[in-house]
Amino acid sequence: MSKGIALSVSASVLFAVMYYYTSLLTPLSGVEIFGWRMLLTVPCMTVFMVVSGEWKRVLEIVRRAKADPKLIGALIASSALLGVQLWLFMWAPLNGYSLDVSLGYFLLPLTMVLTGRIAYGERLSYLQKVAVVFACLGVVNEVYQVGGFSWATLLVCIGYPTYFVLRKRLAADNLGGLWLDMALTLPVAFWFVQSGAQGFLVFDQHPWLSLLIPLLGVISASALVVYIIASRLLPFSLFGLLSYVEPVLLLGVALLLGESIKAGEWLTYIPIWMAVLVLVFEGFKHLVRQRRP
Repeated sequence: MSKGIALSVSASVLFAVMYYYTSLLTPLSGVEIFGWRMLLTVPCMTVFMVVSGEWKRVLEIVRRAKADPKLIGALIASSALLGVQLWLFMWAPLNGYSLDVSLGYFLLPLTMVLTGRIAYGERLSYLQKVAVVFACLGVVNEVYQVGGFSWATLLVCIGYPTYFVLRKRLAADNLGGLWLDMALTLPVAFWFVQSGAQGFLVFDQHPWLSLLIPLLGVISASALVVYIIASRLLPFSLFGLLSYVEPVLLLGVALLLGESIKAGEWLTYIPIWMAVLVLVFEGFKHLVRQRRP
């Protein structure tokens, strides 16, 4: 349990770094950055999977798809669900949707907890229930202040639970399934890069990007691998609640990029930060228990 919690937090930090990293890739657009991310992340993940022995999971899913062609359509749907999320993550910081996406990630753990209860019958611990209460207070205030959710917010908080449930039903909730999801986006990613203002000639016109763009691939691959491993080690509900760490960090990135929190919105973020502190406390308790003889 403690290993899963540590990996989940590490993934959140890496995602936040990547969120800010997009601002360093001028003059690329959000769509082009998404394309480069996919083109570079898949090779990095391939190396990791070959070295770690996880490549056999890809072969297993491919064999099942050959035996049952209906599975191919479901795998394409899974890839599309993931691809839209990864595109939004790269596009939002450059187009004024940072706070909307951050709110979507704040709502995501709640929708995942609800999904865990409905789809898997999972129960929450006492501290998890306390965290949910704090988080709900923040979410209710945000709904009151804003009056509703933007499309970017809904895409995050509804799209990801749908994606995770589909992966489980396809028995593809592993690194092999993640690799296939990302590999299937490569044609679209290639088209996004090629059809950009500068295409693959961007390195000639902006030499510094020859270092920054490959590093984006390394950060992306590392974050996704750590994230999916954490999802396998933790119960669905706890994994969802720990996702609150990421939007807090994304909020910090949004502030660094020039967006601001309005006076009434502090009643949204303070309860959610309290929820995060409760989860950190629960994680600390797990660590202490495991270290006792």
